[in-house]
Amino acid sequence: MATTSRLLTLLSLLQARRDWPGSVLASRLDVSDRTVRRDIDRLREMGYRIETTMGPDGGYRLDAGAEMPPLLFDDDQALAVAIALRAAPALGADIGEAAVRALATMRQVLPSRLRHRLDAVDVTTVGRPGEAPVATVPLDGLLTLAQAVRDRVTVRFDYLPRDDGEPQPRRIEPHHLVASHGRWYLLGWDLDREDWRLFSADRLRPRAPHGAPFAPRVVPGGDVDAFVSARFKGADTNEWPCRGTVLLHAPARDVLPFAGDGIVTAIDDERCTLEVGSWSWGALAASFGRFEMAMEVVGPPALAEAFAVQAERFARAASVASARNSGASHE
Repeated sequence: MATTSRLLTLLSLLQARRDWPGSVLASRLDVSDRTVRRDIDRLREMGYRIETTMGPDGGYRLDAGAEMPPLLFDDDQALAVAIALRAAPALGADIGEAAVRALATMRQVLPSRLRHRLDAVDVTTVGRPGEAPVATVPLDGLLTLAQAVRDRVTVRFDYLPRDDGEPQPRRIEPHHLVASHGRWYLLGWDLDREDWRLFSADRLRPRAPHGAPFAPRVVPGGDVDAFVSARFKGADTNEWPCRGTVLLHAPARDVLPFAGDGIVTAIDDERCTLEVGSWSWGALAASFGRFEMAMEVVGPPALAEAFAVQAERFARAASVASARNSGASHE
């Protein structure tokens, strides 16, 4: 048995009952009495209060009040876990009460040198200006989604609108659970719309049972972080009355710095799509003109019509300028 595994087993045995003779522990672990003594010393160095008991064989006792799940951490790991528990309410999941109880249990058995360092950390969570309050996601719902992502099975759920409209039934291949700025999202392939979609987990109500297994897909560009971040940049485009998409013959990395609040989606290493909103179709078509590269209109048809109008307008302007210049050269 490896040392770490043996220490975990030893700690579990010590928690199972009050007193353990050393010889019985050695037998249960299939090691010598000397190895048991050495392992007990290691646990003591980690801060576990283990007393030596008197008797014919001698034995050990885990001090009362030191119960803790059999986890072995070094100092930095223990502090990292404790601080994460303290900041857990900011994660937007319904784990605040459980996190507080877990932190209290962990703090109880931390060595004093670590307890003092932890107590110096006072976490205050604040929102950004103009940011809506963090919506809490039920823990059971979050775990249901996480399990579906892990098992690669389709999920059905009702998606609540931002207003008072009717919930929309959706069928999704769930690929990634994403956390950003205290909010949780599900990234998946929408089977009905045949496209990638990002859903706010707090507006999602899973329906049982899960569906059939699916083969995992790769998000466009292969980078989940970049793919989701591009959608966050373009979240405000939902407020524009006119929205359209073009295919640009350029890598997504070259378009992103100039996309403003647009949504950039990589198609391959040389092409990407850009979705942008504006106050009119003409203004929207003109905004795409700032990209000096080949492009194709993906949709909607109103955007293609606006491109045609703009092209005619620009061609007329160029023709007038050319005629004027030609007339000036004959004078």
